[in-house]
Amino acid sequence: MGETISKLRSMAHQKHESEPILARDGSEEDRTTPYVSINGNENGYLPYVETENHGSTYCHTCQGTGRIPKDQRNELVALIPYSDQRLQPSRTKLYVSLAVVICLLLSSLAIFFLFPRSIVVTHAGLNSSVVTLATSSQSINLSTTNVLNISNGNFHGIGVTQLDVEVLLVATVIGKSSTSNVTSVGPLGTSQIYYTVNSTIKDNTTYNICTWSKIKVHNVLLHIQGTLTCSSLGHSEQLSFDGYQYVDCRSNTTIPHSLHQLR
Repeated sequence: MGETISKLRSMAHQKHESEPILARDGSEEDRTTPYVSINGNENGYLPYVETENHGSTYCHTCQGTGRIPKDQRNELVALIPYSDQRLQPSRTKLYVSLAVVICLLLSSLAIFFLFPRSIVVTHAGLNSSVVTLATSSQSINLSTTNVLNISNGNFHGIGVTQLDVEVLLVATVIGKSSTSNVTSVGPLGTSQIYYTVNSTIKDNTTYNICTWSKIKVHNVLLHIQGTLTCSSLGHSEQLSFDGYQYVDCRSNTTIPHSLHQLR
């Protein structure tokens, strides 16, 4: 009988020691003590670590075991402290700075090479001419071949899509010419365009100057003006040019041309 009473007192004493000294308020969930799980991969679970923090909440994901099942590791979200080193990889600022510098450098180079620059078009003069005198109508037919210089200041090629030219005598238009798909000019390159304009002069004074033998100089001053349409990188641009040139309507030894007189 004495031994039985001694055992009951010992069990009561152990139960009393296991009880907490200070009572905790709240539900059973709030009384759960954070812990650190150091167990290995037992029964298909991955270790889950909780730190001692009085302001932390109970982990429902680990279901009170302190471990996450392997078959759910791709579906669960882990909470990582802000001070964790994995969120602060080394040389992050260096890599970001290098990426920004490389992007700025590439953008600057693209703007430098693709930025549109000027295209210069100049009238280079007369290459050759064919003069035909019609005595019945007292008119002069001119077929002049002129030269146009194009200078491309861009780092990309351009295409000359349209050439429109007018030939004027004083203020009268005596000839027109229009040509499409003319040529192309390479990057930082130059090119020459030869174009022919057929003109008709119906003026008695000019006809007399060209046919009167007592006059030693038989020159006609022509005014050339036109527009050149260039395309590059998806946009087109119109460039204007003009120039003056003398045409010998009787004979010429410096510029090759032929003379035919109709009777």
